[in-house]
Amino acid sequence: MRVGVLKLKLQLICGETYAMGPGKADILAAIEREGSISAAGRALGMSYRRTWLLVDEMNRCFRARVVETHAGGSRERGAVLTEPGKAVLAAYRDLEAQSAAITDSDAYRQLSELVRETPLPAKPAG
Repeated sequence: MRVGVLKLKLQLICGETYAMGPGKADILAAIEREGSISAAGRALGMSYRRTWLLVDEMNRCFRARVVETHAGGSRERGAVLTEPGKAVLAAYRDLEAQSAAITDSDAYRQLSELVRETPLPAKPAG
């Protein structure tokens, strides 16, 4: 077990919702790889409905749609990342990589040395 591991979670906020975070980035990557929202959801162990709701949330948060869908009756089926969607995913992944460099900092080492391996037991209320 590693002691004092700092976990950074980058989230981009839009109003009261999260426009982008690690899970939504994974959805975008899966859509790009799988070519549909349903296949992306299956690959990530998510229901179609949950995946679709998160895609809809992203599309509503960004100035331009990040995912474009094609109805089942059209020649082009499934879903694709738009150019803005590809840019959003690339920028988010770049920020993730940059944030990983924090683990080389003195502040990270200091916090890691100060944190316990496990928390102390909670005190009874009262």
